[in-house]
This record gives sequence, structure tokens and C-alpha cells, in this order.
Amino acid sequence: MKVTFLGTGTSQGIPVITCNCAVCRSTDHRDKRLRVSILLETGDKTIVIDSGPDFRYQMLRAGVKDLDAILFTHEHKDHVAGLDDIRPFNYLLKKNIDIYATERVQHALKKEFSYIFAEAHYPGLPQIDLHTITDEVFNVGNSTIVPLPIMHYKLPILGFRIGDFTYITDAKTIADETLEKIKGSRVLVVNALQHEQHISHFTLNEAIEFSGKVGAETTYFTHISHNLGLHAVVEKDLPANIKLAYDGLTILSE
Repeated sequence: MKVTFLGTGTSQGIPVITCNCAVCRSTDHRDKRLRVSILLETGDKTIVIDSGPDFRYQMLRAGVKDLDAILFTHEHKDHVAGLDDIRPFNYLLKKNIDIYATERVQHALKKEFSYIFAEAHYPGLPQIDLHTITDEVFNVGNSTIVPLPIMHYKLPILGFRIGDFTYITDAKTIADETLEKIKGSRVLVVNALQHEQHISHFTLNEAIEFSGKVGAETTYFTHISHNLGLHAVVEKDLPANIKLAYDGLTILSE
């Protein structure tokens, strides 16, 4: 499976436009982070996890020519706002896009994008096939997806495991039962927002501690805020098997 990080950033901690700090002035492309999203090319399906406000540009930047499905972790705006921009794929590929979400997330999508679900369907609107997911394993094409219940402060959300690859974002609390589903992953992606404590996200140290519990061969940190600091500075102090992800990074997972 080919994995591409479409975005590794977050709305949390984004500075005002007049900020002149080191991150804003950085010429390192790894410090230019769009909202968090990831592309999975499994061999028979092209899957995106979360379509945030930067979705259109992310897909153009990555040169994505096909799209079969979007999996949603939760309903916050920085994870769903780009749903409308699947329309070019509908038009060019002449197919609906499969949307996988819990009932609660579906309710939020129907409220946010009511025109997509209206009985009188206007020509040219996004064409989707909606699939309800729970904590139970499901399939997208030939890939088996294991939903991973986690807590984003008091909001239950989902991570996903596909084979030996696990993707988690916006986690603050992960139960032992979920940890057991994650163990054995060869590649782990997990959020690391900033150094300081945060009510709903792992800090850098919490993410490092969680990575140790999982024991993956390689861990990539994502959902990185402006407050974490420069990529090059932060990464050099991380354990050898942990890296900061960056927009455009591509890895392979079995």
C-alpha cells in the first residue's frame, strides 16, 4: 500500500497572518502544513481519510487522478469541510464516491451539506454513496478496515488500521482495548499537537509515550500545530524510530 500525507497540520495554534516567528519565516517545505489528511492507494482502491478545507488543493498538489472512497474520523470542520470538492471526480470518473462515516458524523454532514442530500437533487452536486460504520470491521475493496475507537476530549472518534498500517489523529485518550487492536502495526501515524498540555490532543511527549506502548517499527507524527516548532529542530531530538511527517511525504506499507 502506498501512503501519501496530503496534510499534516491543524487549525490549532495557527498564528495570525502578521506573525514573523521562525516557523512562519522558514523556507523548509516541511514546515508548510495544510490541514490533516492522508491518501491510501491499496492496489484496487484509492482512499482518502478526512477531507478538510484544503482538500481541493491537496488533491491537485498530489496529482491524484482517482478517488474511490473517503473515510471520516469525525465531524469537526477541519476534517470534513472539503467534501463538496469531490465533484470533479464525479464528473471525470463518471462514478459516485463512497463515503464511510458513523451515524453521528453522517448527521453532521447532512446538516453541513444539506443540498447534497436534498430530495430535489440539483445537477452537478456531489454524488456519493453513504455507508454507515461502527466499531466493527468493514471492507473497502480488497482492504479490511479496522475502526479504532478513541477519545478526542469527550468526543468519541475513530482511527483506522489497514493491515500493518494504523492512522490516528485528534486523540487524547486511547483505551487499552483499542491499544490491543493497534499493537502489531509496523507503521503508526498519530497526532502530536504541541509541547504544552492540550485538552483534546496528544502533546509531543504523550505521543512519544503512546508510540512506545504500540511498539511499531516506525512512527510518524501528524496533526502538528504551529506551536510545535521547526521540523528540523523537533525531529532531531526524537527517538530513532519516530519521525515528523510532512505534506507530500510518501511511504510504503505492506
